[in-house]
Amino acid sequence: MTALLSPAVARRRYVTVCVLFWLPAGLAVAPGILLFTERGMGLAAIAGFFAAHSLTVALLELPTGGLSDVIGRRAVLAAAGVFDCAAFALVGLGTSAWMLALGMALKGVGRALHSGPAEAWYVETVQAHSGPDADLRTGLARGSTATSAALAVGTLLGGALPWLLGLGPELGDRLNEATGGQILALSVPALIASVLSLVFAVYVMTALPEKPRPRTTLGATLRGVPATVVGGLRLGGRDRIVRRVLLTAAAVGAALCALELLTPGRAAALTGAPESGAVLFAALACTGFVCSGVGSHFAPLAARLAGSGSRAVMVCLAVAGGGLVALAVTSTTDGALPVVVAVLGYCLVYVGLGAASPNQNELLHRRVTNEGRATALSVQSLALQLVGALAGLVAGSLPPGPLPWLVGAGALLIAAVLWAGRESGAMSPAPAEAPSAKPTETSAEPG
Repeated sequence: MTALLSPAVARRRYVTVCVLFWLPAGLAVAPGILLFTERGMGLAAIAGFFAAHSLTVALLELPTGGLSDVIGRRAVLAAAGVFDCAAFALVGLGTSAWMLALGMALKGVGRALHSGPAEAWYVETVQAHSGPDADLRTGLARGSTATSAALAVGTLLGGALPWLLGLGPELGDRLNEATGGQILALSVPALIASVLSLVFAVYVMTALPEKPRPRTTLGATLRGVPATVVGGLRLGGRDRIVRRVLLTAAAVGAALCALELLTPGRAAALTGAPESGAVLFAALACTGFVCSGVGSHFAPLAARLAGSGSRAVMVCLAVAGGGLVALAVTSTTDGALPVVVAVLGYCLVYVGLGAASPNQNELLHRRVTNEGRATALSVQSLALQLVGALAGLVAGSLPPGPLPWLVGAGALLIAAVLWAGRESGAMSPAPAEAPSAKPTETSAEPG
């Protein structure tokens, strides 16, 4: 039973789950596109692979959140690990376009399955032990910090491993010859990620106890998922705090997409060559993960200094927006001072967003019930992804200069203004009609 786990134990296991899931993802970041290129894939094909991933996540984000609310957190999380295991293996070993596309699609399935259940498990476990007023912010902050640290470490290791295999006795070439070209040096991070994903699945099944769900049939389960999804969408429409959280997620999506789209080109312009620009971008990406982790770690302190979680979200979003403004102002200038200002702005974006996330998610968790918790997180993630994709199209169509950067900056500053409103709803009890799905042997209806 989850009630038997103390908050400290639950927090440690939640942090471990965050590390085990995101470390494999980080390993695949640096060598990903280069591996596809080595397999003979052109840019159009590579873009198609990433589109397969993004579309899969978008299509499954809400259904998988609803599935977690119906059948439980542990089974869905373990399934995410199994799908990721297969996905990374296909990416590491695949030599044809269809295999690589399938691997990226399966990776999208794993990402959608993971979105929400781990955080929902942690919140429910702590509240089962300490009641609905239990401290959530500290654990959520540590989970975000662990996620950022795992991505940073994974990115560095994923970039370093192929290079290390090329040193000394040319282990990478020997591996390539021994496997008939099936395994390249660039494949090794993905294959390690595959093994770690299986470790993640095993850990989830053994370390995350939860209360048994009501027995149900497959048909009732499938009918309960749409009902839970609809309940989650309705909650976002009628609850002011949840609505602010979802709009903030949309703004964060716009900011991150603009940042990720524009930073590589800016890095290449600073170094004078695409290759050296790629190295600089990898270093910046790692720095961004570290800054996000630092911001998450100090999220509870930000709430105490600001006076409340909602005020902390407002301040942190304003800080992140200011960082993007600094990047916009320096986007067309060179020299030591503009570069320093740009780097500081880049760090401020990630520190601000990292500190905002645990505070806004604590507010979200106090507005939803256990039966709809993962769905609410999935709606939040979907808002981030869809608006991010749209913002990327807008930023990419604008002329080079400050304007593309200001797309993300404007979105974050508008979101900060949203949190400047009245806070009366922030600490009120969760609405009585929060989304839920209570399957029986024959039906599943929203509670």
